[in-house]
Amino acid sequence: MGRVKVTVLYENHSGFRKGLLGGHGFSALVEGWGKRVLVDTGMDGRVLLNNMAELDVEPDSIDYVFITHGHYDHTGGLKAFLKARSRPVKVVAHPGIFARRLALKPRKREIGIPFEKEELEELGAHFVLRREPFEFTGGFMSSGEVERETWDRAVGYLVKEGLRPDPVKDDIALIIDLGESVAVITGCGHSGVINIANHARKLLGKPVRVLIGGLHLIGAKPETLEDVVKNLDVGLLFTGHCTGLESFAYLRCRMNHVEPLHVGKSIEL
Repeated sequence: MGRVKVTVLYENHSGFRKGLLGGHGFSALVEGWGKRVLVDTGMDGRVLLNNMAELDVEPDSIDYVFITHGHYDHTGGLKAFLKARSRPVKVVAHPGIFARRLALKPRKREIGIPFEKEELEELGAHFVLRREPFEFTGGFMSSGEVERETWDRAVGYLVKEGLRPDPVKDDIALIIDLGESVAVITGCGHSGVINIANHARKLLGKPVRVLIGGLHLIGAKPETLEDVVKNLDVGLLFTGHCTGLESFAYLRCRMNHVEPLHVGKSIEL
């Protein structure tokens, strides 16, 4: 207890502290065992850097960047973050984050990472791209590709020899080993939140004490939400971003351990 701290740096809701900005996307700082891991970078680098400054988080203090998947609202702040640093940093992600992606509704638009790999490397990004689970520093593990035993929340299309539905296989989660249990941080939960929690539990053989992040349940059918209520086996759930207000309200009413996320929210593990 108390070894790990999570601070939300980027979220749809700006929170209740003067000077903090909200924006579509997600980013969180995870501190533990003398290391600082930045999970995702939100959509807008100006918003990310503003909130980091307001919360006294120096860009150079980050030891690792962890990218949950290659959508613009989780990677758009990466270039500005790298420019704000004076030294290189390792960026842990899935090899698929640079795939070109489109959404067709409500209009056709690009939704992938808005930068080329080479331009980020020139700014100091040292990419560590793996499909399989691995511990990249003590206590911090990439889930690797998540086994999907039940429904997922994949969206959009891959641009590859035409258009085909995007399974978002690069959707990974940060798993934090708390000793007798684990914490999980997900960006959007495209792999399906039940799958993500079960995958983390199987990998380490420990219960999931806390799950934090977006669940991509906007517009979810009641039966999907009820499945989360009945089968999501976690101790505490902190969620926001793409979860959706109506879906959050449903989970909050039906589960007794659900809290909203906002910029500046601090969670002690």
